[in-house]
Amino acid sequence: MGRLVPAVTRALDILELFLEADGPQSAPDVVRKLQLPRTTVHELLTTLAARSYLVPVPDQPGRYRLGVRAYQLGSRYAEQLDLAAEGQRVAREVAATCDETVHVAILEDTDVIYIAKVDSTHAVRMVSAAGRRLPAHCTAVGKMLLAALPEAELAARIEGRELDALTPGSITDPDALRTELAAIRERGTATEHRESNPDVSCVAAPVRDSSGRVVAALSVSVPMIRWTDSSETELAELATKGANDLSVGLGYRPRTR
Repeated sequence: MGRLVPAVTRALDILELFLEADGPQSAPDVVRKLQLPRTTVHELLTTLAARSYLVPVPDQPGRYRLGVRAYQLGSRYAEQLDLAAEGQRVAREVAATCDETVHVAILEDTDVIYIAKVDSTHAVRMVSAAGRRLPAHCTAVGKMLLAALPEAELAARIEGRELDALTPGSITDPDALRTELAAIRERGTATEHRESNPDVSCVAAPVRDSSGRVVAALSVSVPMIRWTDSSETELAELATKGANDLSVGLGYRPRTR
């Protein structure tokens, strides 16, 4: 484990003062409460204010309150916390219906991160796990999320990068990936056949937030020994229903004619 950085620790100590404080804090307040050198406190306050974690209070010289950046971090945490909790709840419901493994994942750069997973009662080896990161182009959830990106954003993420393979079935050609993503946009679901795991296929559907933006994907994963054309259709419907239920839990309201 690496060592703690004293300057970062002190800056976080200052921010955490505002969790318990009743109002704005001044440099002398921070010096007294944290027993830090006055010069150090002034430098840290100036830095935090420059990054919008703190802002000076109008008409109260030398006093600070929390800034918009602190609010943005808190809001992002709340969004992810709600998504993970709701995702786990819906994943349990979907898994109870089909007794297959269900995942919920989000996109980060060119990878997916699994934020919820419910295992099948059947014995099957999975490369996924809650918190694990996998290349997006090798997974059904990842392809679903890539397909939802605006063209400029997609290009920025995949152009000029190597597409690594997890199995012999993984897509490694950018043009082939674009063709696959176009098909996904057309049908509204994504599939993966032995692309992240040589023994498993998956089908995924998009999860939307209250604004309608795709923020996650939900998938159902099935061993190849139980995968058929008819089961793919049934599981696509099940994944879509689960994704829609999760979207509603996040505040999404589908438009009606």
